[in-house]
Amino acid sequence: MLHLRDVSYHPTAAPEPILKEISFDLGPKQLGLIVGPSGSGKSTLLEILAGLAAPTAGKLFWRDQPLLPEALQQIGGLVFQFPERHFCGHTVFEELRLGHPELSSDRVAEALAAVGLGNLSLQASPQQLSGGQQRRLSLAVQLIRQPYLLLLDEPTAGLDWSMRQQLINLLAELKKEWSLLIVSHDAEDLVDIADHCWTIESGRLLRADPETLRHRHQPKA
Repeated sequence: MLHLRDVSYHPTAAPEPILKEISFDLGPKQLGLIVGPSGSGKSTLLEILAGLAAPTAGKLFWRDQPLLPEALQQIGGLVFQFPERHFCGHTVFEELRLGHPELSSDRVAEALAAVGLGNLSLQASPQQLSGGQQRRLSLAVQLIRQPYLLLLDEPTAGLDWSMRQQLINLLAELKKEWSLLIVSHDAEDLVDIADHCWTIESGRLLRADPETLRHRHQPKA
């Protein structure tokens, strides 16, 4: 169980806090969805949960134990928006083994199978994959690390309808084994698989009703 209690983030160069007293809980094998516009603090929150930034106030707990950024780096696996821009390996096999040179081919194959890429050639270039395959590969990169919490920043951005649906189905499957926290500017594709929904604006988090989020993103007649 992940607990955030009154987490704030106020860089010295910013005129006001980017995050303001954020509190929420996320249980095992649950998917949390945070919806908000650009600049609302979504990505900053994920960076804190991934241990890439330290909050200036408040506390984070995992299974009732207080967490420092170093521990969060072990617990959380962050998939950036447009993760394909961060690929470094020349092949799929290299990408998955970066930082894990001891990994066996069997473990790599397991990670690919978990994200629906079991038939993908390990010698394929990550940059030559389709957009949907690249998103799946980025998830496999994190699953190799065996995190407890998957953090996803706009996972469906830039994908066509078919690829979005395939990715959403995959996230629903991953929820059976991991806790997931997703941030997005658009809830329409993700709200049906979420266990908890929140909105964030100007750094403040509020619990949201799924039906309200659906109507919020339906086109006006």
